[in-house]
Amino acid sequence: MPALVDELIDWLRIPSVSSGGGDADAIRAAGQWVVDRIAAAGGSAELVETDGNPLAVGELRASTDPESAPTILIYGHYDVQGVGPLELWESGPFDADMRDGKVYARGAVDDKGNFLPLLHVAADMARAGELPVNVRVLAEGEEEVGSREVMRWIARDERGADAAIVFDSGMLDARTPAITVAVRGMVAVAIDVRVASADLHSGLYGGAVLNAVHVLHEVLSVVLPGPDGVLREELQEGVASPSPEELAGWRSLPDAAAAIAESGGRPLGPHAVADFYARTWAGPSIDVNGIEGGEAEQERTIVPATARAKLSMRLAPGQEYSEMAPVLERLLREAVPEGADVDIRMHGSDPALFDPTLPAIQLGSDAIERATGVKPALVRSGGSIPILAAFAERRIPTILSGFMLPEDALHAPNESFGLDRLEMGARSARELYLALAAMRA
Repeated sequence: MPALVDELIDWLRIPSVSSGGGDADAIRAAGQWVVDRIAAAGGSAELVETDGNPLAVGELRASTDPESAPTILIYGHYDVQGVGPLELWESGPFDADMRDGKVYARGAVDDKGNFLPLLHVAADMARAGELPVNVRVLAEGEEEVGSREVMRWIARDERGADAAIVFDSGMLDARTPAITVAVRGMVAVAIDVRVASADLHSGLYGGAVLNAVHVLHEVLSVVLPGPDGVLREELQEGVASPSPEELAGWRSLPDAAAAIAESGGRPLGPHAVADFYARTWAGPSIDVNGIEGGEAEQERTIVPATARAKLSMRLAPGQEYSEMAPVLERLLREAVPEGADVDIRMHGSDPALFDPTLPAIQLGSDAIERATGVKPALVRSGGSIPILAAFAERRIPTILSGFMLPEDALHAPNESFGLDRLEMGARSARELYLALAAMRA
C-alpha cells in the first residue's frame, strides 16, 4: 500500500490538464509516467503520437503460458479537468496534500486514483511472476475533451481483448461497490451568436436591433426540457426501455431525494425524484452548461453583439449520436431569427449497454465481492465514457467499476480520494486478474 500511495502522489503532481489552459509538456509527462511504470515491470510500452495528446499503450504478458492466457485490456485516462476557482482549494490542486485519510488533488478520483490500482497491481504481479493474464494497458490524455484520438486507435486496433476493465466509476454507497452495465452517450454543442459588429447603446438602439443574448435564449428555448424535465418527443426517439427486472432493482436503491440533497442540488419536483434513476440512467436529458454574453458585472446598458453557450445532450441507451445530433442541430437552426449569424459545432459519443449475464461480468462481480466482502450492485450511469461504446461495438465485455463517492468532489475544487478506497481498488484489481484467468481458451 505505501508504494501505491507514493505512486499516486507522484502522478497527481503532474498537472496534466486537457480541458483548456493545459500544459503540453505536463500532458506528455503524465503519459510517459504510465509508459515508464509498464517498462519497469518488464512489459513493453510506448507513447503513441496522435493529432492530439499522446496515448500511453503497453502490455504486461502473463507470467506463464501467455499464448493461451486471456487478454485483458485496462483503460484509464491521465488527463484531468481544469482546476476551477483556485481560491476555493484548501491546498494546491497539484500538491497532492494528504489529510484525514484522503489525498486532495485534481485528478485524485478522476481518473488517476481510480485507475492506478489496475496498473500498479498488474505491474506488481508481473514482477512477482504471478500475473495470470495478458494485460494490455491503454491510457489516454483526452477523455475530458472528447476522446477522439483513443476512439481512432480502437478502430484501428486489430487485436482486441477477451475482456476490458475500466475503473472510472463509483460505488453505490461507502460500503457497496457497483458494476455499471450501461452509460449514456452525449452530443456536446457549442453555439456562437453574432448580431452586430460591436455592442450598441440600449437607449439608442434597444427594441430596434437584434440582441445576441435574446437570440441565444430563443434558440436554446426550443430544445430545453419542460418544467417537468422531460424533453420534446423528437429528442426521445430510439430510447430503449429498461427491463422490468432492472426497474424492480432500481426501486431498492438508495433514496433519490437524499442523493440529490447530498449533492447540494434541488429537485425539479416529486416526479423527478420518483423517476430519478430512470431519468438519469435510461433517459435522454439536455442541460445548458454555460452562457456568456453582454455585461453582468458592471452597469453597462448595452445591446450585446455576441453571445455563446455550451449545451450537452445525454443520449440514452438505444439512441445513437449519428441520428440524434442532426435532429438537435435542425431544431436549433430552425429557431434562428432572420439577421442573426449563428455558428453551431457538435461532437459526441454513443451510449453503451452490456448484458450483465456475460461470463466476464459475472466473473468480475464475484471477484469484486471477494475483494470487498459485499456483492456489487448492477447499475447504470448517467455519465458518458466514449470508449465504452467502442468496446461494445467490438464485442469486448467490459467491467466498469470504480470507487468514487459523491464526497470526492468530482470536477470541483478540493477533489479527493480516500486511501481506504485506493486499497479497495488494489484488492479488487488482483481478484479480477485471478478470476478472469478462467476465461482461458
